[in-house]
Amino acid sequence: MDAFYAAIEQRDNPALRGLPVIVGSPPDKRGVVCTCSYEARRYGVRSAMPSRTAYARCPEAVFIRPRMDHYAAVSRQLMDIFREVTPKLEKLSIDEAFLDVSDRVKPDTVIRRPAQWLKDKIQKELGLTASIGVAPNKFLAKLASDLDKPDGLTITPWEPDAITAFLAPFPVTKIWGVGKVTAQRLKDANLSTIGDIQHMGETYLQRLFSKTFADHLWNLAHGVDPRRVETEHEEKSISNEETFAMDCADPRETREILMYLVRKVGSRLRAAQKTAATIYIKVRFSDFRTITRQRSFDTPVCQDAELAKPAGTLFDALPMEEPVRLIGFGASGLMDVNETTRQPDLFTPTAAKTARRSLPDPLRDAVNELRNKFGQGIISKGMPANQRSVTSGNVKREA
Repeated sequence: MDAFYAAIEQRDNPALRGLPVIVGSPPDKRGVVCTCSYEARRYGVRSAMPSRTAYARCPEAVFIRPRMDHYAAVSRQLMDIFREVTPKLEKLSIDEAFLDVSDRVKPDTVIRRPAQWLKDKIQKELGLTASIGVAPNKFLAKLASDLDKPDGLTITPWEPDAITAFLAPFPVTKIWGVGKVTAQRLKDANLSTIGDIQHMGETYLQRLFSKTFADHLWNLAHGVDPRRVETEHEEKSISNEETFAMDCADPRETREILMYLVRKVGSRLRAAQKTAATIYIKVRFSDFRTITRQRSFDTPVCQDAELAKPAGTLFDALPMEEPVRLIGFGASGLMDVNETTRQPDLFTPTAAKTARRSLPDPLRDAVNELRNKFGQGIISKGMPANQRSVTSGNVKREA
């Protein structure tokens, strides 16, 4: 979908149409941009950017607190429309999915019909625009969906030689996993376009990177992506990730984004009436090296404080010696809340903790209601005095 949250706000309030709209924390508070309209993007505003930086770049922007429950409701309508095309659907996020239509259409001009039908239906029923990429695999479909935003429809070639020619002119940054640092290493080796990689042997790439990453580059540069659309119906885990537009060298800023992701996952757990037996963090560094750390609990959890403390402990134990490209947080081992709290043995400390969590907690419920209504950044815990006035990039954040 095109600027999903901002597009919904512009749809619901016609006075916002044509204006730079930023959905996220207000510029006078600590917090980040969730998303922004295309009018705001022209000023260099992007998601995950500190709101104060966004305001500095676009002071005339209209800042709106996110309405996550409303966006989720629109997302459910959207996924229902997707399923009218095919039940083979892999939901990537609240506004993005892969649809496998390989058993319904052929790779010729006829393939445009279901894609155009889908765009028209979304526009008619939801009043929103979508950009669609049609291709023989996930990598090419995702790349194609970004080529003609907003309101685009791009169909890639199907034959291997034509795919190779199609990809050749694109910069190497179009390949999944090629960020600023990796792009510079490729540029230093005189590899600036995907075509440059195509003309190099795999052995040469392995001199620059690990064999695994070299194979990754080689395959995607030739449009080879064997991954299938995964149509798992039961959610096995809940997670959120944030990829920095520029690799982040400040561990405090990275940790702050991690805590934001923790609150998002916690909100999703509670909305789904789930608890998690395991939490994990994922960090991807500038060289694409990725590490994960996890912790399991005797008693499954779902509250922000129960998630945030072990997540912070896992993060603080990591060797943060390189810039970070991506930070993620997830919860797995999901159980229904009712199953978690059934017949606790009050003589064990962990079971007593579970029983306490099932009791009413007006403060906790009020905080959760505020976050669900106005977004995760509306309220958060204060910092210890010795951690205040943290300077990060161009932003000085006050506790």
